[in-house]
Amino acid sequence: MSAESEFTPRIGAVARRELALHGITAYDDLTVRSRAELLAIHGVGPKAVRILAEELAARGQSFVG
Repeated sequence: MSAESEFTPRIGAVARRELALHGITAYDDLTVRSRAELLAIHGVGPKAVRILAEELAARGQSFVG
């Protein structure tokens, strides 16, 4: 079963699934999280966080902190 999320497939299925398990399924959900919080989630690595940061920047948004 795949997790429903609006995130780019560039971050990988495992990262999307793990984010969804933590209630993070939309870019707006990321704007109240820090990079460190995301990196603490098993399956979410530096590459996924970098890609998500790029996606947020393209939307005029960013992580907290």
